[in-house]
Amino acid sequence: MMMGISKKLTLAGIAVVTSTALTACSMEGASAPESTGPANLFSALSDYCGQAFEGRVDSDDPRDADWTGQTLVMHVRECSDDEIRIPLHVGEDRSRTWVVTRTETGYRLKHDHRHEDGSEDVLTQYGGDSSLVEGLRIEFPADEFSRDLFVREDIPDSAQNTWMMEIEGETFTYGLDRPDRSFRAVFDLSEPVAAPPAPWGFED
Repeated sequence: MMMGISKKLTLAGIAVVTSTALTACSMEGASAPESTGPANLFSALSDYCGQAFEGRVDSDDPRDADWTGQTLVMHVRECSDDEIRIPLHVGEDRSRTWVVTRTETGYRLKHDHRHEDGSEDVLTQYGGDSSLVEGLRIEFPADEFSRDLFVREDIPDSAQNTWMMEIEGETFTYGLDRPDRSFRAVFDLSEPVAAPPAPWGFED
């Protein structure tokens, strides 16, 4: 009789342990939600391809006065698996395009500057490769090409530039930092605006 009771208790114990283990597995699966949203800034920008957004300069620096009074519009105009081109319009000035490229080791930012006739400005193709990729933020210190260009054009302080791009919530921020300079332009991603004309040097 005792052996029968012992056997029943053992089987009951196994059933409880099994049930607990299954419940734990079920809870573990429930507590690991699927990943939502883009994994990095490049993917996040790709999600906005074709859209344009209005922004403003967030700066009290007198050197930014020409931009402060202008309407800024960024246009995520062209996207591929490896490159995103984002013209930046400052008022009627359509000379600037940010070019973000995926590389083997991270990302690269270049600034494509053109004149109204489409020819390249003397200050063009400067930027750098990513030194920090953290969530939806990337920092790009000036590369050797850019440092040489800035020194050659007699703006050596710019050789210390680090540019940044970041999406936080529904705000995109483009920035520039160096020891004597900090610049930010912020754009509202929650309200797309009409796409602007093509940047200088490119067709609509």
